[in-house]
Amino acid sequence: MAFMFLRETLRAYRERDPAARSRLEVLLVYPGLHAQLWHRLSHKLWLAGLKLPARMVAHLSRFLTGIEIHPAAILGRRLVIDHGMGVVIGETAEIGDDVTLYHQVTLGGTSLGHGKRHPTLGNGVIVGAGAKVLGAIMIGDGARVGANAVVTQPVAAGATVVGIPARPVDRGQRGGSPEPVFEAYGTPCEALVDPLLAEIGDLRAELAGLEERVGRVLRQTAGER
Repeated sequence: MAFMFLRETLRAYRERDPAARSRLEVLLVYPGLHAQLWHRLSHKLWLAGLKLPARMVAHLSRFLTGIEIHPAAILGRRLVIDHGMGVVIGETAEIGDDVTLYHQVTLGGTSLGHGKRHPTLGNGVIVGAGAKVLGAIMIGDGARVGANAVVTQPVAAGATVVGIPARPVDRGQRGGSPEPVFEAYGTPCEALVDPLLAEIGDLRAELAGLEERVGRVLRQTAGER
């Protein structure tokens, strides 16, 4: 089982990071993989009831990798933590299969309670650098969270969200395929229409139309005089 995990994860890094030139390179110098290996140990200790040793292993992992993963967090298969520095994964966070997280991502909680308080990420989710996903919310399969977005509401499967607070944007047709494609940092390369900027543009157009109508009325009034 451990060999299968390692083989699958090494392949995932090679597929999703063009800078990875070999599996040996990934194994030796990729902190995202090292953090997962440490987490497997701390998670087993946590499930065995050895809470303090589990936290100590997780603390050592954070010191060595710059990635903080609570021992109770659940990680899926073929997870890629790219770059990794500053990533924080909270206690009740759950991550599905084939997920990609970039540096400075936070899967955080918004409650002081002891129940479920961290996000759940479905399969194939991408969370861009600096994004914050907060609370016991669901990020649906294939969703994309753009860099530096702050997400506090559930995200539908296949949706892309950007901004603060995060809002869905239209990714358009993805080459006729219903399957989401890989998008580095969770953001498509083609132009996106930010909903907030679109609303501002509509308001500007309405204001320009209003100014034109007022100008006509003033000119008509001046002519009648």
